[in-house]
Amino acid sequence: MTDVSKRRDFLKSGAAGLVAGGLLTAAGVGASTQAALAQSAPNSRLRTVLDRGRLLVGTGSTNAPWHFEDEDGTLVGMDITMGRILAKALFDDPEAIDFVLQDPAQRIPNITTGRTDIAIQFMTISGQRAQLVNFSRPYYIEGVALLTRPDADNKSFDDLLALGSDARISILQNVGADQTVHTALPEAQVMQIDTQANVLQALEARRADAAVVDLSTVRWLVARNPERYFDAGKQWYSMLYGAALQQGDPDWLKFVDTVFAIAMFGHDTALYDDAFKRFFGLEPPTRVPGFPTV
Repeated sequence: MTDVSKRRDFLKSGAAGLVAGGLLTAAGVGASTQAALAQSAPNSRLRTVLDRGRLLVGTGSTNAPWHFEDEDGTLVGMDITMGRILAKALFDDPEAIDFVLQDPAQRIPNITTGRTDIAIQFMTISGQRAQLVNFSRPYYIEGVALLTRPDADNKSFDDLLALGSDARISILQNVGADQTVHTALPEAQVMQIDTQANVLQALEARRADAAVVDLSTVRWLVARNPERYFDAGKQWYSMLYGAALQQGDPDWLKFVDTVFAIAMFGHDTALYDDAFKRFFGLEPPTRVPGFPTV
């Protein structure tokens, strides 16, 4: 056989391989549960979850847009969607999941004791926490942002900046609250308030010109109530949200990272995109095939 013939045969078989096992067929996208069991380490949480047939996710139920009950009493939110994405990858069924409702203080203890398989509960990744649990790749970049009223004379960040010391900004009472505000608005008056609800109430009552809250909260409120709230267009202090897993289990961590990467950047983004639009009121960025941006 000539070199040209060999190359032609190779190209033919390569094309057939793409059709049989790549993007051109849905049948070759996922491995079976049995195959996954054969590959995972005997003591991995991945094998435990597959044997059980359901995923146990630690989360909350009182913090929109991350985890909360809708009008029908159904648990929804971006954290809940990430859990369903993981269940779908495990069992081809986003409903094969049990949510363990917990206080934020129980996120790490319930992981380290094995009560939950994973914690998906708007958890900020930090060096201190990473000494106790493994973190997945981030699935959202949180920040702080300015919320104003659409009917206000000074509703944009530039308007507020121009107000100087006349700008009144409400923020949840906390160590460093003044510094947080002054990072964006150096001359503004800072109103530290006892609860998040009262932070928003000060804005609605016009006692404050803007409220400093989480970026996700700004987008959630603006998406649901555009007649009441306005995004002033300023975000700062990036924080990474990731899922927490038990340490010492590379198979489980790698699986979760892979699933999240596919959901955000790969061939199966429908659940993530729908949730992103529903809870933040924004279209996800367009994924462009070619150079990897994951």
